[in-house]
Amino acid sequence: MAPQNRTIRFKLYSLLSLPIVALIVLWVFITGHIVGDFFDLRRAVTLFQQVAAPAEVVAGHVQQERRLSAIFLSGTSPDAGRLSAARDETDRAVVLFHQRATSLEGRSATGPDVVKSLAELERDLDRLTMIRQDVDARTTNRLHAIQEYTGIQESLYRMYDQLVTVPDVALYRKSAGLQTVVRSRELLSQEDALLAGAILQGSLAGEEQRAFAEMVAGRRLLLGRGLQALDSELRQPYDDLLASADYKRFTTMENQVVSRGGRPEQPAAWQPLADQLGSRIDQLGASRSRLLNARTDATASGIIGQIVIAGGLGLIAILAAVILSTRLGRGLAEELADLRSAALDLADVRLPRVVAKLRDSEAVDIETEAPPIHITGTTLEAQDVAKAFSTVQRTAVEAAVGQADLRKGVSLVFRNLARRNQSLLHRQLTQLDSMQRKTSAPDALDDLFRLDHLTTRMRRQAEGLIILSGAPAGRAWRKPVPMHDVVRGAVAEVEDYKRVTVLPMTDASLVGTAVADVIHMLAELVENATVFSPPSTRVNIRGELVGRGFVVEIEDRGLGMTDEDRAEVNLRLLNPPEFNLADSDRLGLFVVSQLADRHEVKVTLRRSAYGGTTAVVLLPHTEIISTAPETPPHGTNLHPFTAIEPGKHL
Repeated sequence: MAPQNRTIRFKLYSLLSLPIVALIVLWVFITGHIVGDFFDLRRAVTLFQQVAAPAEVVAGHVQQERRLSAIFLSGTSPDAGRLSAARDETDRAVVLFHQRATSLEGRSATGPDVVKSLAELERDLDRLTMIRQDVDARTTNRLHAIQEYTGIQESLYRMYDQLVTVPDVALYRKSAGLQTVVRSRELLSQEDALLAGAILQGSLAGEEQRAFAEMVAGRRLLLGRGLQALDSELRQPYDDLLASADYKRFTTMENQVVSRGGRPEQPAAWQPLADQLGSRIDQLGASRSRLLNARTDATASGIIGQIVIAGGLGLIAILAAVILSTRLGRGLAEELADLRSAALDLADVRLPRVVAKLRDSEAVDIETEAPPIHITGTTLEAQDVAKAFSTVQRTAVEAAVGQADLRKGVSLVFRNLARRNQSLLHRQLTQLDSMQRKTSAPDALDDLFRLDHLTTRMRRQAEGLIILSGAPAGRAWRKPVPMHDVVRGAVAEVEDYKRVTVLPMTDASLVGTAVADVIHMLAELVENATVFSPPSTRVNIRGELVGRGFVVEIEDRGLGMTDEDRAEVNLRLLNPPEFNLADSDRLGLFVVSQLADRHEVKVTLRRSAYGGTTAVVLLPHTEIISTAPETPPHGTNLHPFTAIEPGKHL
């Protein structure tokens, strides 16, 4: 299937639209990425407000309940109500956390991973009842109870890890570092819970001592790793805390417990110091979280600015590209359309007009007929093509004018040579006529008649050259001539005239101005009929008046022509072509077409009933006089004419 034709405008706009589409896709991608970062930041802020903050409250109350549970399991006196109050606080924190996490705003910010972590945390929080029962019944030891509560805390921190969804890399590292510091605070709470109960009993058991050493090592490792991820503003308060005397005393007491295997040197100082450091770390964590959250909001605001800048500038760039591409495409399309119009005007109007003028022998001004082609536009290639078309146009017109001048020169040569021959033949025919009048010997008259006939044929050939040059033949009758004599005059100019039979015709006459041309035209057709038919056959000529004029039919009994050849010849007779020097084998056909066109005579070839060809010549009413006029002098002579003056056209 052939591809569909497209206009240059369509192809230009298609070509220009490709980079614009790519620019739009890139703009959508970048803007969408920035917008995605913005929503990720807003989602992180929402998660902090709706999930992380309530979970942090739960973690603090679980730590307090764990410490009091360890103390309860380490003593022999019943709980004074502090543990029960801590459990109530934990329950209220769990209920608030559940409400905030399952709210519409909280659910809108939680993804599949967070939902899964929340489900695990909910299952672990449900274990609080069983842990409390074991503590109240004293069916568990201090270390095991601490580990049970720590399992709940681990679920909380795993959920924290899923909440860190900040798309900004720097913010993500700081959030992860702060989360690590919070994990170290959890290990400090475990140390406090385990050692607070052990101080009541006097010392740590062997398993508890190993667990305490692991807690101390883990706390210091996580604290150092977390602080490394923070910048100077976030880290400075922690550095001040680590450099304080209280923290140094606390680490000294940790080392004493690990190295001595039981309790610090000043057991009573442990609890106030641990509470003070834990409280300060909690306060620092809360303030650092707020600061980081504010930075997240600021980053989100900056992203909004990026969206406005990138989106706005990108949109402006796209619109500018579309406008510029449209203008360039329209301008180039208009230039090419102008060039196309100029080329079509050259091919369809200018050159045919020049050729028509040259065919009609009119003068052609090259500067007027081949002006330079001008197009509006600044495209160098289009201007070069326009110049090339101008050069081609001028070259074509100059070539056509040159060819016309050449043909005119050839025609003048034909005409001059033919006029010379025509003058000589006229003198020869006059001499032969005089000789025929002076002699009465039959043999001499017969020879003179054959010589007269040969000279008449030579005269027709000379007239054919004159007709080819576009000039009149030179013979003319002043008065109308009967059609019967016209036909006889044509037969007299044929070599094989004895085979031609002229049948009786309707009385009608041909105007004198057309006699010479019609005789020549009929002679060419009769000669073709005799040449292209067997020598033993006859050529019949008949004529009569018809509704549209006078018709002469020349019928031969030869082999005839093919339908294709006959159609081609009829087309040439209907529309006379320009004479071509290379087409010399059809000079008679060209002469007939030229003479028929000159007098609006219609000549048609058709198949005859005998298999040969019938030439039908229809003379119009304007050339026919139905009433027979006075017979001109020498009406029976085969070559009546008005003589050309001797020496004319020499």
